[in-house]
Amino acid sequence: MSERGVARRQATTNAGGPTPPPAVSASGKASGDLSDTAPGGRPPDDEAGGDDAVGEAAADRVTAGEATVGGSAVDGSAVDGSDRPGGSATPPGGSVAPPSGASADSARRYGARHAHARHAGPARHAPSSPEPGSAPSPGPDRERLAHHLLLAVCCAFALLSCVLVPLTLPLGWDELVYASRYSPYAPATPFSAPRTRGVPFLIAPMATWSDSVALLRVWLTLLATAALYLGFRPWLRAARRPWAAPVAAALYGSLWITLFYANEAMPNHYTAMGAVGAVGLFLWPRQSLLTCTGIATGIALATLMRPNDGFAIGLPLLIAALLFPAWRGRSRVLAVLVGLGAGALPWAVEAYVRFGGVLERLTEASEVQGDLRPLLSFVHHLTVIDGPLLCRPCDNDSVRPVAAEWWVLLALLVAAGLWALRRAEARPTPHPAGPAAPPPASGTAPAGLAAPPPSATAPAPAPARPAAALPPPPPVTAPATPLRDALLALATGLAIALPYFVLVPYATPRFLLPTHALFAPTAAIGLLALLRLARAVRPRWVGVVVPALVLGGHLTVQAALAHGNAKIQGDARRDWARIAETLEQHGVGNGTSPGTAAPCLLNGNTSVIPLAHTAGCAPGGGLDDPRRPTALVMRGAAPPEWARDWPRHAVPDTYMRGWAIHVRP
Repeated sequence: MSERGVARRQATTNAGGPTPPPAVSASGKASGDLSDTAPGGRPPDDEAGGDDAVGEAAADRVTAGEATVGGSAVDGSAVDGSDRPGGSATPPGGSVAPPSGASADSARRYGARHAHARHAGPARHAPSSPEPGSAPSPGPDRERLAHHLLLAVCCAFALLSCVLVPLTLPLGWDELVYASRYSPYAPATPFSAPRTRGVPFLIAPMATWSDSVALLRVWLTLLATAALYLGFRPWLRAARRPWAAPVAAALYGSLWITLFYANEAMPNHYTAMGAVGAVGLFLWPRQSLLTCTGIATGIALATLMRPNDGFAIGLPLLIAALLFPAWRGRSRVLAVLVGLGAGALPWAVEAYVRFGGVLERLTEASEVQGDLRPLLSFVHHLTVIDGPLLCRPCDNDSVRPVAAEWWVLLALLVAAGLWALRRAEARPTPHPAGPAAPPPASGTAPAGLAAPPPSATAPAPAPARPAAALPPPPPVTAPATPLRDALLALATGLAIALPYFVLVPYATPRFLLPTHALFAPTAAIGLLALLRLARAVRPRWVGVVVPALVLGGHLTVQAALAHGNAKIQGDARRDWARIAETLEQHGVGNGTSPGTAAPCLLNGNTSVIPLAHTAGCAPGGGLDDPRRPTALVMRGAAPPEWARDWPRHAVPDTYMRGWAIHVRP
């Protein structure tokens, strides 16, 4: 076009005429077009380019709070000005002065090239990652630090349990039954209907090649620590507060029950970790093959250890997956069902092989445990929080006031956690679209402001797309809130505890370990909320000293209970060795080689199975057993009529008084 035509076009524009087309660069692309690649490597919405793409990009910039002045975008600071490191000042209007001495045509080409660079340059060279020196995202950092703290809590748990519960502690009654599955080291003991194969599977790698109690305790400590980590690891995300996961692990791991059973061959800690891990993964909003596998594995572990606990875990999760839209999904249902099936399969197979069926095994298990029936043993489970390990019957058991601090602390922290979650849920949140966008630019400037002069290089904004052309939004399912997540975890914990409260006629503190574990995340949120409130207390030292005294007192009480119960169990279990020595002195037991049948039969009125195992004899079936035993071990009672004339020998130096043996002549 000639210079006269250009002048005429500019005059028409200044007079309010039609907007000129954008200048075309040497590459054939409009100088006002966006580049092919948007910031961060994302292609523009309209890959055809042209005025539509430019108009949409300009509208997006206006919606985001930017103002277009002379074809360059500003958000309160100069884009190409001196504020950018290494940048150069740009005159108002966005134009760049051509080199001195240039002709009119070269000046126009120079301005078009720089206008194209202003529009396309930042888009092509915008970094897709934060610039060096910029602050990193706080979310991943918090989660990473919380993960490190969780690892530290697990290590402290392992060390503390080894200090408070000696690795040389003799095996208990139940542990001897589980360890006796490996006959090369001791005569087998009866495996009754209530027992499962979960614990033998855990100790098999160590018990099959060594009979060392210390090595078995080290192996179990490693397993318990790994289970603690894997159980609370999903709660870094499930709790929506990363710090809640290590705090919950610390609350659960600091209980004397957890510390005592960390190196014991007992199923309850692994049931608890399977439960808390499965529930944590169940609460993740996005379910993948990996998370579903984790849910199934956790439930399978809990069911393999204790089938009744496994089904108590699975039932609330199935109800939640079927009834609540936030958790509804085939993947969650299948994961729970697969976990229950895999964990219960060994128990069901053994029920048909050894007991004649599932119903027959359940009936026999009820008889062994003292006839399961409707009753109320809730108070007994509260009183055994300080011991003993088994309370049968529990009519005369009481709890020391200092040991009841956990029940008070747990109720307070859970209530504070629910309050904090409810308060956070009621707090107004900003609209997900961000702050309100300014009104779209129009041809008329607001009152009191002068309209900016039109730019020769600015493209005409394209009309917005009609609403009918936009695709319909996908259906939105209301996500589960942190409060609902906490309520589901609490409900699952109560479902596990309920059968022990209303069916089992005896009490032991380890039965409630899964309940403590599932209550721990909500209690951790409550503890964090109370600590935040304590920071605002004046004087400031009160907000530091009071929580330190409470938590320090809690840890002191739990450590004392763990050490005290370990000492009691150590002394009581050493009585079995003293009784075995006395029997051997009178020609009974401990004369067999490993793997051979026991030549003696031992019976008595209490602790027959561990005594017979320690003495190398076969256990009898009680004083009503028609078989005549080689010896009777009685405590605080006289022998039956048919053994009144048997020689009696007292067992010296026992922790529990009243032991005596009666050897058949």
